[in-house]
Amino acid sequence: MSFKALLLEKGEDGTISQSVQEIGEDRLPAAGDVTVAVEYSTVNYKDGLCLTGSGGLVGNYPHVAGIDFAGAVEASQHQRFNPGDKVLLTGWRVGELWWGGYAQKARVKADWLVPLPEGLTTRQAMAVGTAGFTAMLAIMALEDHGLQPDWGEVLVTGAAGGVGSVAIAILAKLGYQIAAVTGRPEAEAYLRELGASRIVPREDLNQTIKRPLEAETWAGCVDAVGGPMLARVLGQMKYGCSVAAVGLAGGTQLPATVIPFLLRGISLLGIDSVMRPYEDRVRAWDRIATDLPMERLEAMIQPATLADVPELGRAILKGRIKGRVVVDVNA
Repeated sequence: MSFKALLLEKGEDGTISQSVQEIGEDRLPAAGDVTVAVEYSTVNYKDGLCLTGSGGLVGNYPHVAGIDFAGAVEASQHQRFNPGDKVLLTGWRVGELWWGGYAQKARVKADWLVPLPEGLTTRQAMAVGTAGFTAMLAIMALEDHGLQPDWGEVLVTGAAGGVGSVAIAILAKLGYQIAAVTGRPEAEAYLRELGASRIVPREDLNQTIKRPLEAETWAGCVDAVGGPMLARVLGQMKYGCSVAAVGLAGGTQLPATVIPFLLRGISLLGIDSVMRPYEDRVRAWDRIATDLPMERLEAMIQPATLADVPELGRAILKGRIKGRVVVDVNA
């Protein structure tokens, strides 16, 4: 049986080519114990890196990228899943070291799959994807460290991206006041529609820190940028509050001091979504199903096909994707 896949191939000169091809099911990873008929995937920042061969994430070629997918179990050798079960997958280095979701079929390990939560469709799950899953993990971490709506404004950096968009929508439903940071003035209406109460221009925060402490401003922060902006935000946190760090779009270096941690008792919470244990995944996806307004999720969606994915991968690396891409692999 053949199926359609976006295949990445590496030339002798090191260049990466991407093309939609018909390939045989015998090429799927033999070590997987569940075969999934994929319905939808999405495009995350890491997908852009894999598609372009950046960052050294892909282990071997030819390769099928796509770190997220959702669909129905087609065949299973594991007692947890039966044919017809709706499932989703994010993380576990699928799409990097293991063939991923930019195809009509995927074969993976059962322990990597999560049952689709009641109330979510596979399309909605991929509108959420790794970006939205990470946003929910960040919010849960902030809540675990005490954050409550009456503490004050919560800052969301990289607000028009996937993580930021979902974080704003969830926080707004939970009753928080949200300040959204963006370098795209044209995104203001979109961010306010999602629930942001204030727009903060990126240039207000992306300067290298000059003072270790500034006025106490933010009750919490979901940071998708890192770099100098994260350093600046650390010095603006209210006493005893926390930042959940989820991304590095602004760089991997953190030109900060320890002063905010010592004098204001703030916490910097690292959020990993790739190797998250199964129980945490189920908890987060159940929260997504109840706490993410579906009408706001719909407003984030940009539909796409497998043929669109290479260009979208380049665009997301340049910060040109707003909201969430949903890839219909059967279109």
